[in-house]
Amino acid sequence: MRQNILETFMGTIVLIFAIALLTFAYTSSKSSITKGYPVTAKFDRIDGLVVGSDVKMSGIKVGTISNVILDPKTYLAVVTMTLNPTVKLPTDTAAEVSSDGLLGGKFMALVPGGADEILPPHGEILYTQSSVNLESLIGKVMFGKDKEKEKASPSEKEDASEDSSSPHP
Repeated sequence: MRQNILETFMGTIVLIFAIALLTFAYTSSKSSITKGYPVTAKFDRIDGLVVGSDVKMSGIKVGTISNVILDPKTYLAVVTMTLNPTVKLPTDTAAEVSSDGLLGGKFMALVPGGADEILPPHGEILYTQSSVNLESLIGKVMFGKDKEKEKASPSEKEDASEDSSSPHP
């Protein structure tokens, strides 16, 4: 009987701790998204950039990606970022989709410009650089050289056939 009471008490403690942990995680995630001010940027492609991805400036996290939609008129990806209220961006700031490494996730990198005017809340970053697709770059490097060899090989074959047909002293 005494063992059942102890097990019930321990189970209740674990359950209370789990609920407290989930509540803390939920409230901290909501507050990090809602604090700050939104800015938008438009991109041709944003491969791998998702809601919740980091926004960094000089390698330091200054915000998060809060929304990603496709503009039905221009077919561009419209990315909304929520930035820390202490970060004030010049109007000529550039935004680029970057990677944490070869296998790392994507993040938004902000490069501040030199303008005196500050980008207002709900403003748009006009200078953007889309995501670079590593697979297509690797394909170009691998198969691009093969095409050059194929272009050179017919003439090399003709030179080789001329050499073989000419008499050797």
